[in-house]
Amino acid sequence: MTLPKITRDDWTRYTLQQRLQRYGVFAVSALVIAWALGSIDVIWEWVWDSPEQMGDLFGRMYPPDPTNLGVILKVLWETVNIATIATGFAVILSLPVAYMAAMNTTPNRATLWLGRVILVSSRSINTIIWALLFVAIFGPGIVAGIVAIMFRSIGFVGKLLGEAIEEIDPRPVEALQATGASHFKVIVYAIIPQVLPTFWAVTILRWDINLRESTVLGLVGAGGIGIILQGAIDTFNWPEAATVLLAILALVVLGEVVSAFLRRRIL
Repeated sequence: MTLPKITRDDWTRYTLQQRLQRYGVFAVSALVIAWALGSIDVIWEWVWDSPEQMGDLFGRMYPPDPTNLGVILKVLWETVNIATIATGFAVILSLPVAYMAAMNTTPNRATLWLGRVILVSSRSINTIIWALLFVAIFGPGIVAGIVAIMFRSIGFVGKLLGEAIEEIDPRPVEALQATGASHFKVIVYAIIPQVLPTFWAVTILRWDINLRESTVLGLVGAGGIGIILQGAIDTFNWPEAATVLLAILALVVLGEVVSAFLRRRIL
């Protein structure tokens, strides 16, 4: 079979067409951005003045005030507990949802759509919105924060585990089914071993994300270090706010170190 010969003119036309498509995408993107900026009410004087205001704010924050450090560390530990407990519950609850949302394991079409609706609903609502809802239900405190983080995490963990289940090698499943193994044994011996690395990777990743999200839950009364930060901002106690921000930064860095260590040891 003889391939068609590409002439210099053909290549020039192809290159020109690619450039026009690229420029068209850039032009449309610029128009969309310009339209978006024009449709919002921006006080540009405040934008141009922001560097001076930031410098003034950072000047008020220095030096940080460690007077309340003991309370800050105590609430920081509470933040870690919120993230850890919520991640644990979310992982447990996401397993049956992932099983229902995977095409190759769901019992029927109704359970498939039920599982996917749960995943989409969980991921569509921001953690702060979940926290506001559960603060209204449970009252201010860490319970509302744990449930909010848990509900948000179910969609994330369930989606990734469901996709991992759909990508498993079907041959071990078919082999066990051919021997007459029960459905439970097929799950335990053919599905779980294949998705276990993904399970641990997703769990560690979600814990790391939840650790960051738990630091802001206190802004809406759902427990954690955000309560002290909000109090410092409300009372214009900028040196203490700086101490809280440094504590949050240290917590995030420590979370990265712990996550990296767990990945090396488990995966």
